[in-house]
Amino acid sequence: MKKFLKQWLGLAAVAAASTLICSAQPASFSAQPIADAFVTPGADGSLSVSNFGAAGALALAANGLPQGEFQSVLKFDLSGAANSFNAQFGVGEWTVQSVTLQLSASPHNNAIFNNVAAGQFNVSLMQDNSWAEGTGTGGVPKSDGISYSTLLGTFVNNSTDQALGTFSFGGTTNGQNSYTLSLPSGLTSDVLSGNDLSLRLFAADSGVSYLFSSRSGNTSSRPEMLIDAVPVPEPGSLALCLAAVGTLALVRWFRNCAMRTG
Repeated sequence: MKKFLKQWLGLAAVAAASTLICSAQPASFSAQPIADAFVTPGADGSLSVSNFGAAGALALAANGLPQGEFQSVLKFDLSGAANSFNAQFGVGEWTVQSVTLQLSASPHNNAIFNNVAAGQFNVSLMQDNSWAEGTGTGGVPKSDGISYSTLLGTFVNNSTDQALGTFSFGGTTNGQNSYTLSLPSGLTSDVLSGNDLSLRLFAADSGVSYLFSSRSGNTSSRPEMLIDAVPVPEPGSLALCLAAVGTLALVRWFRNCAMRTG
């Protein structure tokens, strides 16, 4: 039995090397928004048709807070991600492993915003990417882009938009925060196809107020989407991977037998 075990232990090294095939190395791509904006009805509803697309910050806040509800939208062009992964792995030879949204918290510095407060918020994938950023700012709102009224009345579709997760915000006013999004079919399809992708961020409780940098802010603090992709295993590689796993299982079985028999 011991001699047989030594032979199998020798095979273990081969099996361990083969399992490297089972652990495909991911490739990464990062993208910044091509458009973003916050929208709000304001404290008294007077800002419902106003646009704030060129503001240096984005915001989300719960309905019922002193300065009113805030929601934010971000649009990403994913053609660069698809082209990059196609070049590395081949067209149709890769799949999405993870998608992470990074936001840089910002201090409260404009009376239009609610005070920053910890809480929970939602991220959803919008099916309509036709909204326009606009040129309004926190100090000079305009009407040339998306507004609170058009977001909820035109661009949000609760029956087709897809939830990407509910996340916690700690109430900070600086530093970078990362949120790993879920991967429903719509999100993975947009990445694989290199489509535009729009996210909506909005409150998930009655107290959250989150202020973070927009694409109009400093380069180092702009929102960012990080995408990891891995190659799809070829049938032969998958078979070798399964064989390696089986070999390791047999090694463990023989080792246990040897330990029991002395």
